[in-house]
Amino acid sequence: MNKVNVLVVDDASFIRDLIKKCLRSAFPGIGIAEAANGRRAQQQLSAQVFDLILCDWEMPEISGLELLVWLRGQQQHAATPFIMVTSRGDKENVIQAIQAGVSDYVGKPFTNEQLVGKVRKALAGSGRLAALQKPAAPTLSTGTGGDSLSVLTGGGAQAATTAAPRPAAVKQARQVPAAGKAASAPAVQSRGQAVLRLPDAELNCMVKAISLKEVVVLLKRGEVLPQILSSVVVDLEQGEENSEIARLNAYIHGLTAIDGGSDEIQWLQVHCRFVDKDPQKLDYISRLIAQGTTQRHFTPGA
Repeated sequence: MNKVNVLVVDDASFIRDLIKKCLRSAFPGIGIAEAANGRRAQQQLSAQVFDLILCDWEMPEISGLELLVWLRGQQQHAATPFIMVTSRGDKENVIQAIQAGVSDYVGKPFTNEQLVGKVRKALAGSGRLAALQKPAAPTLSTGTGGDSLSVLTGGGAQAATTAAPRPAAVKQARQVPAAGKAASAPAVQSRGQAVLRLPDAELNCMVKAISLKEVVVLLKRGEVLPQILSSVVVDLEQGEENSEIARLNAYIHGLTAIDGGSDEIQWLQVHCRFVDKDPQKLDYISRLIAQGTTQRHFTPGA
């Protein structure tokens, strides 16, 4: 039996795989179990005591917050470190989690270093860190290769291919040359505004198309670019007359440079494949799709 055992709870298998790979790289010999939602996590916690729980907030059946409240009511789990790993970073949500007894908080998207640092802190606080055999430093991406987990939205994608879902055809953008003067691009029908949230940047973009599986956005090229197969959080809003915003976990499925007839590429088309299975988020996406009659004409660079 492993000396230190961790339970990873998230309804997105892609995110679970990323977290598991990160932890195994940083902490050789660590034991990792997983659950696809809070109810399955409850079943495992009823049969075993874990040293640490890493849990998403928004999940079907039982949410991360509901699991946390239940956990703190169980005598054998009352002191178990519980790290919430979620895109819900608003002050109200953080306070709610603290009041429920959360140990720490990791916002999506996150870097390898951030996740490992939180795990190391939690295990040290409970006295379980010493039980791990020679904890290793996280592998950070270097150059064009490296571990995509080093930065879930900015590192190399080479190592992530074993953990990420394998689409039938992932389109890689051609090499984008150095930034230059603005180039013209074809007009498209915009379906609203969005923000791609990376660990170190927030990129404003326009929604070109959306379905229950993915959203396609137009992004003006800058110094920070999303990477193929890296994880992002997509903030979507219903429109100018509705301030409601949904934060959807996704990964970059395709990245295409928009050719405007010039050598300088100024706009990118980014395909973001959703990984959330939360019914409320799926309902939100459905409402966005239903607003097809409110499309606005949008020309990149205008």
